[in-house]
Amino acid sequence: MGRTALVLGATGLVGGELVNRLERKENYSQITLIGRRPFSIGSKKVRNVVVNMHSLKDVAEEFKVDDIFCCLGTTIKKAGSKEAFRQVDFQLPVAAAQLGSFEGAKNFLVISSMGANTNSAFFYNRVKGEMEEEVKKMTFDAIHIFRPSLLLGSRKEFRLGEKLAEWAVKPFSKILPDSLKKSFPIPAETVANAMAIAAQMEAQGINIYESGQIRETGKSIFK
Repeated sequence: MGRTALVLGATGLVGGELVNRLERKENYSQITLIGRRPFSIGSKKVRNVVVNMHSLKDVAEEFKVDDIFCCLGTTIKKAGSKEAFRQVDFQLPVAAAQLGSFEGAKNFLVISSMGANTNSAFFYNRVKGEMEEEVKKMTFDAIHIFRPSLLLGSRKEFRLGEKLAEWAVKPFSKILPDSLKKSFPIPAETVANAMAIAAQMEAQGINIYESGQIRETGKSIFK
């Protein structure tokens, strides 16, 4: 049997791009998608598991895989409150890491955010930092934490801030050096590619990818 993967947040911006890459990868024999609604799939080796996301323990056996990709994330505005945001961006990733660790998963890869810090004055960044610290406590061969800047891509909902950022930086994207682009908005497909590539590495311990490193890793061809 080949490599196995579990993706949480497949219906999201990065998650969807990630699934498309993994299903084309020959060494993955099975890819399980866990979410509150099904993701449209085009491969027989991809399967949906629809579940109440706040009861992940009900499908604990699904976490017995090689690689767990956690692409969950929202905004305070979309979630409706700080507490609801915390449930998605802290509680769910930590619960997934706990289950994966208990079930013997080898690698845990999770999307955080640029500026994640437990001491941040910003609630969003503070929650992301707290999530990272809890995930780091879990036992895996390798933990990969990705801290992208503002994500770009085709979302179902319109986010004015993201569109304004995209329009603002586009004229400069080809003339500025890479060193100045590290905090620029980053395409979701680049983040997905970086995650897929990182899972293939023989890495150990805790690995943190800042936005500039995600951009560089994501440029590579996912073989």
